[in-house]
Order: sequence, then structure tokens, then C-alpha cells
Amino acid sequence: MTEMDLYTWPTPNGHKIHIALEELELPYRAIAVDIAKGDQFRPDFLKISPNNKIPALVDPDGIGGQRMALMESGAILIYLADKTGKLMPANARDRLVALQWLVFQMANVGPMAGQVHHFRHYAPEQMPYAIERFTNEIKRIYGVLDRRLAEATYLGGDAYSMADIATFPWLVSWERQGVVLAEYPNLERWFNAIAERPAVKRGLAVLAEFARKSKDLSEAEREVLFGAKQYERR
Repeated sequence: MTEMDLYTWPTPNGHKIHIALEELELPYRAIAVDIAKGDQFRPDFLKISPNNKIPALVDPDGIGGQRMALMESGAILIYLADKTGKLMPANARDRLVALQWLVFQMANVGPMAGQVHHFRHYAPEQMPYAIERFTNEIKRIYGVLDRRLAEATYLGGDAYSMADIATFPWLVSWERQGVVLAEYPNLERWFNAIAERPAVKRGLAVLAEFARKSKDLSEAEREVLFGAKQYERR
């Protein structure tokens, strides 16, 4: 099987695909896209990911043997599941259950956790209203996940799936989100089990040497990540 090119960075969305590829034992090359330096705005990257976001995947052996380039982590996870026939239920009903929790991550877990991280750690000034609003919302979301995992071993049901892979990386930094994981015992059980998977450990280690905290960012890097450059028309 031909090696895939994964354009990525050590963020939760990047880690989703690292973990999936490790779980599936697919050959890939991790190509670092330094989002603090503005690599995501390079014309060659925009051809693959028009929304200037990581991750993006290029599979030389795509559908029908034709090269396939994909952006959006959720779409990439579904593609990899379809390509291999793994990590997504084959039964139509069970597949939809797993897909709804994958979409829940994309629509709720990621966006709200991102807002929490921004206002608690990256915003140039502390905004109590925003911090309270998004901290409360992420706690509500943790509660939704906890209730689901009271009735099922994994988010999609009895089997580990792309829904779990999508969600886990966003919960790794639960402390920085103002959450106490032990207050959600079903979610904590699930989290600890997934954290021990060898492929998950390998996936989280991809490009780990580039991982940085908010306090390590220069003013120029903050401008790239959060300033006007984000909104330039391209």
C-alpha cells in the first residue's frame, strides 16, 4: 500500500487522524504544518485544504485507484473507515449511531472546547462572561458524553470506532478546560481505557516535539493564529 501524506500539527484535530492511521496500521508520512508560523496559508497547502486548516490527507491510492485529497478531520475519518472497512459498524443502524456521535464531536465537543481553551488561555484579556459561558457549556457536553457512556461501552455502542477516536483528543486537556474528569465517572472509565491503547499513545506522540502552550507563543505567532491574518481573503 502506498504511503499517504498527512499534513498535520499536534492539535486535537491532528491527533484524531494520527490515532486513526496508527489504529489501522496504514503507512503515512506526517508533514508538519506550523500553524503558528502561517504554513496553513501557503498556496500549495490551500490547494489541498481550501479552509486553511489542518489536518489534510492525500491518498495516492484513493477511490478507484485515483489520487484523493481531503480536508476536514471528520471526513478523513469516514474516508479511512470506508477504505479499510474498519472502525465503523457495518450494520446500517449501528453505523448511523456511531456517525451521530462523530458528528456530535464535530459540532459540539471540538468547537466548544476550542472556545474554552481560547478564552481561558489565549485571549489577550480575561473575559469573565466568555469564560463562564463556554466553561459551563463544555461541562454540559461532558455530561452528555457521560450519560451516553452509562449505557454503552463506547460512544458508537459495543465497539470502539471513529466516534471515540474523534472525541478522545479533545478531552486530553480536560483540566485546562476547567473540568474535573472524576465528576463524570462513565466518561472517565472510557477515557482511561482509550488512553491505554498502544495506537493512541503512538498517535499522540506524532509531532509531539512541536507541541506548545499559550505562554510559549510570541506576539507574532499570536497574530498569525488569532489576528487579522486569519481573515484575509485568499
